[in-house]
Amino acid sequence: MRLGLHISDFTWDGGPSDLRRQLGEVAVRAEQAGYDRVSVMDHVWQIAHLGPPEHEMLEAYTTLGFLAAKTERAKLLTVVTAVVYRDSGLLAKTVTTLDVLSGGRAMLGIGAAWNEEESRGLGLFFPSTAERFERLEQALQICKQMWSEDESPYAGKHYRLERTLNSPQPLSRPHPPILIGGAGERKTLRLVAQYADACNIFDTPELAHKLQVLRDHCARLGRDYDEIEKTAQLRFDLGPRGEHVERTIEHLHELADLGIQVAHGALADVSEPGTLELMAERVIPAVAAL
Repeated sequence: MRLGLHISDFTWDGGPSDLRRQLGEVAVRAEQAGYDRVSVMDHVWQIAHLGPPEHEMLEAYTTLGFLAAKTERAKLLTVVTAVVYRDSGLLAKTVTTLDVLSGGRAMLGIGAAWNEEESRGLGLFFPSTAERFERLEQALQICKQMWSEDESPYAGKHYRLERTLNSPQPLSRPHPPILIGGAGERKTLRLVAQYADACNIFDTPELAHKLQVLRDHCARLGRDYDEIEKTAQLRFDLGPRGEHVERTIEHLHELADLGIQVAHGALADVSEPGTLELMAERVIPAVAAL
């Protein structure tokens, strides 16, 4: 099993003036600890279960570009890109740029978007749920076409591209891995089966059922279920003195038994000295062979 670090809170001691230094240090230490990937949210305001909207939030792809310059090995992605926040052709170009400048470490994490409050607040495009899912499927088609040798026009219900030229192409082959976030059984997991290289599903008691739904979609579409990387979204809390380490390791074993290959999530007190080192010394080695 591999671990991913999700950075979703930027309200740290020292304030915005020290955020650049602290964020860079966290990314370097995470990579040194053995994390496989580092992600940020694609939000412009903080989300409710983490804090009030006024708390600090950084734009996702600018942040990933910064992290690309600070790291050498870890994969970089959003969990997950809100499909309606960027036109699909520009999104493909953005992820391509991240991939080239990171040396082939970009992933496209993407979903149908959900945060209407921040969208209305900043005037971002936010259509109906049905339209967002239509746009998600078309965005997946556009990205895959732009990450190929096919420069022909794309004409869909919501997007029209006269020439899908993308130069340079990504370094990742055949393209940056596509991860779709969410666990909707009728639409989201069907899109995973049809288009994605990875899924990202919240760690809940329904996780095993959601994986079975994905397996069923794969069977109907003729997709090999085992080709899809299974990632679970959770929160790591090792405790102030590491008292929850063994419980964390035990739970990661349970996830691995379900077929989860990447446990991806926020780490409580990530910027505090010793927290990432505890992950490196005790948790990551304990699950590496799962």
